[in-house]
Amino acid sequence: MTDPAQALATGEMEIIGRLAEASNLALLAEVTTDDATMRCIYKPVAGERPLWDFPGAALAAREVLTAEAAGCFGWDLVPVTIWRADGPAGPGMCQEWVEPVADPPVALFPVGRIPDGWSEVAEGRDADGAPIVLAHDAGEPMQRLVLLDALVNNADRKGGHVLRRPDGSLAAIDHGVTFHAENKLRTVLWGWAGLPVGAALMAEVEAGAEAFRSLVVQWGDRSSAGSAHLSHDEVRAASDRLDALLDSATFPLPGADWPALPWPPM
Repeated sequence: MTDPAQALATGEMEIIGRLAEASNLALLAEVTTDDATMRCIYKPVAGERPLWDFPGAALAAREVLTAEAAGCFGWDLVPVTIWRADGPAGPGMCQEWVEPVADPPVALFPVGRIPDGWSEVAEGRDADGAPIVLAHDAGEPMQRLVLLDALVNNADRKGGHVLRRPDGSLAAIDHGVTFHAENKLRTVLWGWAGLPVGAALMAEVEAGAEAFRSLVVQWGDRSSAGSAHLSHDEVRAASDRLDALLDSATFPLPGADWPALPWPPM
């Protein structure tokens, strides 16, 4: 069977729908090769709303970069994601479609009803005024995602952006607002804030550190070709975030100058 990345890059693409709730144009598509048909999400650059604080790489390109960053550390957290220059609506990113199971790894619960093995993040009230708790799965894959978000400086990790695949593994999506030079980390995954990262997980970070540095440098160098790229400040900031994690070996804390939680959180 055709490799998913190759299928996304070369298969014949047909648009079959649109994700109406997405803030930018997100299209549901099918790509067909000689031996397979698979669904994907296609986000063309032409459908993006301009953001004043992300002047270099298109948001779709940052989604591709985040997937590649996860790969540097051997973390299967982001569905297969590629850049496709010849999409029906122009250049953009294509990402393997994930059909989530009805067991989300981030959820809202009545107070006192959080499952074992989960971490509480925040309390609030539902539409009827009843107290509720926002919590997330506290397994090791989620710890990896917390570190990935810190390294790519994810400014919008909502609960709905973390899915559970049918095999139980996690799939993280929607990484358009990443890699900013300023600290913009905003997430619902604060269950380990300020706590030490385990030795085994830090070993994974250390093993992928140089690959991550090289990756962001390569994306900075793309500016000479006029393609989607990171600015010099964004490249330097990504390397600095890696250094800070390697030095501290602790999970990130909320910043003082930026809201800690995205809105809405789910």
